[in-house]
Amino acid sequence: MKKIVCLLISALFFTFSYAQDNKVNPIIKDFGPVYEIPDAVEKPDPKLNYKLLVDLVMASSKPDTINLGIEAACTLLNLHGVGGVPKEKIKMVMAVHNAAGYTILNNEAYRARYKVDNPNLPMIKALLDAGVKIVVCGQTLKKRGIDPSTLATGVGVATSALTTITTYQLKGYATIKW
Repeated sequence: MKKIVCLLISALFFTFSYAQDNKVNPIIKDFGPVYEIPDAVEKPDPKLNYKLLVDLVMASSKPDTINLGIEAACTLLNLHGVGGVPKEKIKMVMAVHNAAGYTILNNEAYRARYKVDNPNLPMIKALLDAGVKIVVCGQTLKKRGIDPSTLATGVGVATSALTTITTYQLKGYATIKW
């Protein structure tokens, strides 16, 4: 019985100590917080130049919730930052298409469509401010009837997401799909 109580107290202490770990945001200050893992044996190499291509196809689960793929892009930058990679050594491009096309509308167009403010705009701005290039598939815009003038400020239009993805892959970008 004494061993069980000691074991339970130890487990509780261990859980509590991990619960006390604070998350950090080394690159994207308000989104995508991550934990520092000082004893990690596999870490990003701060000497490398990282070229990351985010293939964003997923929509938000509900119009009033953030797009988890956009948040994951913020997290991805912060993970490299917490691993010691300077922001200047990370290039990221986000190719938005399919149902994700609606998540990058400006607030007026988003409100007209969904009757709520676009919760993704602060994350989009944070990514753009961090130097991320965000482009939306022109084919998606045409197929879904989205007017390019209704996109969030700073978002560009590409001929297609597919050609953007293949072009950046040939330039050596690692692709992550959400």
